[in-house]
Amino acid sequence: MLDINFIRANRELVQHSITEKMYKNVDLDKLLALDDTRKATLQQVENLRKERNQNTDSMKGSKPTEEQIARGKELKEQLAELEAKLEVEDKEFRDLLKTVPNIIFEDVPLGDESASVEVKTWGGQKAEGVDHLDYAISRDWVDFERGAKVAGAKFYYVKGGLALLENALVQFGIKKVTEHGFTLMDVPDMVNSRVLEGTGFAPRSSEQSDEYYIEGEDLAMIATAEMPITGYHMDEIIDEDKLPLFYAGFSACFRKEAGASGKHTRGLFRVHQFNKLEMYSFCLPEQSKEIHEKIRAIEEEIWQEIGIPYHVINIAAGDLGAPAAKKYDIEYWSPVDQKYRELTSCSNCTDFQAKGLNIRVRRKDGTIETLHTLNGTAISLARTMVAVIENFAEKDGKLKVPTVLQPYLGVSEL
Repeated sequence: MLDINFIRANRELVQHSITEKMYKNVDLDKLLALDDTRKATLQQVENLRKERNQNTDSMKGSKPTEEQIARGKELKEQLAELEAKLEVEDKEFRDLLKTVPNIIFEDVPLGDESASVEVKTWGGQKAEGVDHLDYAISRDWVDFERGAKVAGAKFYYVKGGLALLENALVQFGIKKVTEHGFTLMDVPDMVNSRVLEGTGFAPRSSEQSDEYYIEGEDLAMIATAEMPITGYHMDEIIDEDKLPLFYAGFSACFRKEAGASGKHTRGLFRVHQFNKLEMYSFCLPEQSKEIHEKIRAIEEEIWQEIGIPYHVINIAAGDLGAPAAKKYDIEYWSPVDQKYRELTSCSNCTDFQAKGLNIRVRRKDGTIETLHTLNGTAISLARTMVAVIENFAEKDGKLKVPTVLQPYLGVSEL
């Protein structure tokens, strides 16, 4: 969340980011006007409270006059009316403020998704590969039919060799991130609305919301471990010498969004539930750009060691979510589709999430300011299994196990 004073002081910069991120329903004029209105109402409320307290004090030590009693009742009624008005105005203001996205960095490409810029490629591009869903079904490794029977479309069972491969990927990913200094966390699978919205995800009332909500509860299933990890230090002040902090959360992820039907979204590529290992950092503002590159480098290291060809793209402003000031996507080469497809990403959210959840740093000189947060996917299991099958399935029907995963499986092929 952006601070209203920052928005006032940097209106052109904020409007530029709104325009380039293509957020069409953000009205800064309305937001600033409403802020003025609620401040005026708040001043009225404070004046009436002061007069009420003075009137109450004047009645102490002696019998109240009829005039004092009448004025007391009048003040009570006026206060109740104005406080109710202020509550409505404050809620409308907060709701509008949440629609304003983070500002973008100067090196973010401008335009829609097609304007994203390739910054690196690695590995060769296979000319052909096997369809992961046909292959997994033929090996009795995945069952979408029974998943749908139990939970609905886009839910599934992973079995046999593919379940073993998934487990090996998890172990490998955990080893990599812990070697790089990340503290492993098991996180809650649900968060409340304050954490969800403070992290930058759309609220329950929004048409953009892709979360599963618990009926009758202020809880939603997490779409990523980023959500509960961001909330971990909510309303806390962290000493400067303890930063940066690095966490890695392994969790199931739940998303209603499943994309259009067709061969590019079939099978495991886009599902309602999947497991993911997420990297996260809380850091000083001056550290965040360097840490962003560090997280990206770890992601690249993972794919290089597994042996998945990929490229890195600097995501264009029009394809950035609300929290991100800059984002890299790593897309693997799909020999089946003969194109690159999204695998992981990493984002620098600067102080956007930290402001939303009141997470601050105490500097050595005693001053307090908002810190920065970053996130990046180490391994998204469903899509990684797609990439491995497409790139490692052999003509004899066996699946060659990437060398780096063989110690976790004890075999060279499945």
